Amino acid sequence: MEFLKPKNKKANTSSTQKYVEVDEIRDGIITLKSGALRSVLLVSSLNFDLKSTGEQDAIIASYQSFLNSLDFPVQIVVSSRRFNISSYISLLENEEKQQQNELLRFQISEYKAFIRNLTEVSNIMSKYFYVVVPFSPVEDKKNGLLHKLFGIFRPREAVNNTGHLFETYKSQLLQRVEHVAQALSGTGLNITPLQTEEVIELLFNSYNPSLFTTAVIKNVENIELSQFQ
Repeated sequence: MEFLKPKNKKANTSSTQKYVEVDEIRDGIITLKSGALRSVLLVSSLNFDLKSTGEQDAIIASYQSFLNSLDFPVQIVVSSRRFNISSYISLLENEEKQQQNELLRFQISEYKAFIRNLTEVSNIMSKYFYVVVPFSPVEDKKNGLLHKLFGIFRPREAVNNTGHLFETYKSQLLQRVEHVAQALSGTGLNITPLQTEEVIELLFNSYNPSLFTTAVIKNVENIELSQFQ
């Protein structure tokens, strides 16, 4: 994501950023240039084929109920990235250096080479599943004082010119997030909203796929999936 580049590179940044819809990320919430907000939920997976017929029917019914309960659109994103074993390889290298026994040191070296070769040949991929929940200021039908005061601004400017207005829209977005999380929990899935660093990593890797294995701000594998409270 080019918005992470140093600010002194104005020419390249401005020419690239105009194609990126993200304006800012605050409190784990993405604000688009249109003024719309997005929250990204990391969702666990399950092996449907290993479930009994009764369990499969229950999962399908719960998912159908989830879809029917929505009165707003959601986006389902599947991110595939090559399995990153760099931290494990570093651990093996440290063990190899500290090992006094020559035979064990040789075995660690052979095992390290085997693991590297296995991941390269097999091209092992990790899949991550996300649900993107939207909210747009134009959906807010309440013509209250805040709306009248800031109605002269475009949605993006209105959101950026008052923290209170952002909190108001954020609160409405989080109501949708809670609804999605509770509805999906009926299928046996666990849901965790991404925080700011995790959202930045997801966007960075999406816009820079060639850096998937080298750019890790906060490893998504370390996020604990739990029932959304």
